[in-house]
Amino acid sequence: MIRIGEVIAIIDAQSSNAADPYFSFLDIANKKGRFEQISSDEIKAYVITDQKIYGSPISSLTLLKRAEQSQYDRK
Repeated sequence: MIRIGEVIAIIDAQSSNAADPYFSFLDIANKKGRFEQISSDEIKAYVITDQKIYGSPISSLTLLKRAEQSQYDRK
């Protein structure tokens, strides 16, 4: 679990490719040990925090819905 306040961005994995600036960002994070794949399943989204980048098997749309629901539940 990552606190919503720690999330900087959620990026759809299919939208990132070798020509995309995010690709080099992810590569650098991996080399620095700041990338963590949370499951052996296919990565569908990258969750970026100031400390790490997490490869998630959950789609970016689902993660967004969960984040919105979490904020709604707090009110």
